[in-house]
Amino acid sequence: MTFSLVARCPQTGMFGVGISSSSPAVAARCSHTRAGVGAVASQNVTDPTLGPLTLDLMERGLSASAAIQEVQQTREFLEYRQLLAVDSQGRTAIHSGPNSLGIWTQASAENVASGGNLLANDSVPQAIVDGYLASSGHIGDRLIAAMRAGLAAGGEAGPVHSAGMLIVDRVSWPVAELRCDWTEDCPIESIATAWDIYKPQLDAYIQRALDPRAAPSYGVPGDE
Repeated sequence: MTFSLVARCPQTGMFGVGISSSSPAVAARCSHTRAGVGAVASQNVTDPTLGPLTLDLMERGLSASAAIQEVQQTREFLEYRQLLAVDSQGRTAIHSGPNSLGIWTQASAENVASGGNLLANDSVPQAIVDGYLASSGHIGDRLIAAMRAGLAAGGEAGPVHSAGMLIVDRVSWPVAELRCDWTEDCPIESIATAWDIYKPQLDAYIQRALDPRAAPSYGVPGDE
């Protein structure tokens, strides 16, 4: 019911997750990031606890591969789960259980990994990875490009209704968390529109949190 990617920007150290699904509110259950540590997507009959667990293991110094191996050895029902991870060195790892739904597959490269289930065809995750690697600029732009590439390659077997993009940088909270929890239109394009609006303001929101005295004005009526 889902296709996604986890990614790291080697220039900035930012991590991000891009995800879309026919199910509602997919990003609320499946997207996990931690600044300086990595990014994880936990999907297909989702167990939301696997994301924080994998990040905890990577924060203790395990590679993405070692962290997923630890999860495989210690948690039940992994045959129903897909788990994607990228760590602070750009190493990637993926677990796809044999009970993943429909057409399912995965693809990875340095700094990016993608997986999906109930796909229209088995080329979608590779198209997502290729789309990310062929893109440039801010990691948010690259996540959007990769998700669009996955959709153009076929996406899910049916229409997608929700999507999300989650990005962390050097602070303890997400610097961007954009979600479309349900729409009859394309949720990836809804996220792309929100990103176009949010991206120019991202640094200002961080500055307002760190030191509002040095922050720019809010640019809304009444802030004069």
